[in-house]
Amino acid sequence: MSTEVLIAGGGIGGLAAAVACARAGCHVRLYERARAFSEVGAGIQMGPNVMRVLQGWDLGPALREVAAFPDRLQVRHALSGAELGALRLGPTALQRYGAPYATIHRADLHQLLLAALQARESVWLHSGRTVERYAQSADAVSLRLSDGLEVEGDLLIGADGLWSRVRSQLLADGSPRVAGHLAYRAMVPQASLPASLRSQQVTAWLGPRLHVVQYPVRGGQWLNVVAIVHGHVHGGLEDWDHSANATDLQAHLASTCAALRALIEAVPDWRLWVLCDRPPVSAAEQMARGRIALLGDAAHPMRPYLAQGAGMAIEDAAELARQLAQADGMLDVPTLLQRYALNRWQRCARVQARSIRNGEIFHLEGPMAWARDTSLRLLGERLLDLPWLYQGP
Repeated sequence: MSTEVLIAGGGIGGLAAAVACARAGCHVRLYERARAFSEVGAGIQMGPNVMRVLQGWDLGPALREVAAFPDRLQVRHALSGAELGALRLGPTALQRYGAPYATIHRADLHQLLLAALQARESVWLHSGRTVERYAQSADAVSLRLSDGLEVEGDLLIGADGLWSRVRSQLLADGSPRVAGHLAYRAMVPQASLPASLRSQQVTAWLGPRLHVVQYPVRGGQWLNVVAIVHGHVHGGLEDWDHSANATDLQAHLASTCAALRALIEAVPDWRLWVLCDRPPVSAAEQMARGRIALLGDAAHPMRPYLAQGAGMAIEDAAELARQLAQADGMLDVPTLLQRYALNRWQRCARVQARSIRNGEIFHLEGPMAWARDTSLRLLGERLLDLPWLYQGP
């Protein structure tokens, strides 16, 4: 008999888990609280470690239709505009790691995963239903949904994001922490920008207490821009899509170079995202207990300074499905979920910790910033390339 997988959350992590589990022969029922399956937000960078998983799910051709594939990652000084270092992507990444480096709009990746699920008979997608609570026994897990319906399956995957209800019940470890950083994000058609501001590469601008990242999406026709500054807003932490005042962002970046200011001023509309995370995972028990497993931001929310939030969720999904494919009379579900957690927690913790460290490095001031810049000029690609990450788990 097929394993009955219940999934809370229909974002990228939840859909990825559904795709992976369905491919492993499971029956999947997914519950999303929103009335429609959609994704907000801006762009995602996907390293070769992520692309290799998606290509293994036969999504390579669909990705080529909607993603961009930059040839280069460039780091520039936000104040002087000088190039500090660069990493070759494109054919170099493909040769080194067996998969390309891609950049994509979140909504495009979400729709691509959704389309892959809608073609499968073993998947049932339910929108407008929130998983309120669960109960597990030795043989099953049961859910109570927001409309009063109760359902039962073999396991529950909590993929319900940063403010996960499943995590809250499983771990009872409180709310996420506020990072003290604000992300201003925007997407703009490249055709609407002056020629000097258009770009088909990834560029990271580093400055004191700020940084800006830009890269192409949607086949290179759009430019994604994210500016990170120190600050706080009041209220609405669970809503990652606040309206933003362009004048506030321009004031934060007033001391940066003319090229960066021109880019920021050329973007007409911005949205604001208050960054939150949790400390790095410290044990496998934080990712799975009994018949309940956590995945993606519900398990290991991270700051976006290694560009691996969605990537780790997709890796989680692949490992979870790899374990569930072995379900039989000898290996029960709790054992398989424990193996999933044991195989994932240390890598996820490393990515979380490195993301925090990157944020500190990006925002350095004074002599420490000078040391960072000198290291990038001298070592460049050796510092920017990440074999431990891009080779995959």
